[in-house]
Amino acid sequence: MKTSKEFTNENYLDYVKHIAPKTKQKRTIFHAFWVGGLICSIGQGFRMALESVFNLKGDELSAYVSMIMIFLGAFLTGLGVYDRIGKYAGGGSIVPITGFANSVVSPAMEFKTEGYVYGTAAKMFVVAGPIIVFGIASSVLIGLIYFVGYRIF
Repeated sequence: MKTSKEFTNENYLDYVKHIAPKTKQKRTIFHAFWVGGLICSIGQGFRMALESVFNLKGDELSAYVSMIMIFLGAFLTGLGVYDRIGKYAGGGSIVPITGFANSVVSPAMEFKTEGYVYGTAAKMFVVAGPIIVFGIASSVLIGLIYFVGYRIF
């Protein structure tokens, strides 16, 4: 015999299944794939252009491409275009580096009415802050492993 709690949970799950919009998973995956690929192709286009026009190579080339893509992500977020791309493409728009720029600029724009210090500056890294912290911590850990491994072997 079911308890009243189990019966309530089943009713709730049936209600949610009935009310929730049906996802079009294949279409969503396709949109994410081609938009993410397009963003990466644009980055590759900048890479090839900088390499051929300015004869950049290696780390310098990678840094300039990253700066351009971050700028474009932040700029399109400021214009409100990146949010529409995100609604259409879902995860395909947040994976590339432009999605990271979007995650920094969006909260800054949202809280700008609270002032520059307590609004924009304080809320800018609400979403991206943990990514930065764990990214730096994991890179330090990997660096230490390589350093110790190099000394031992």
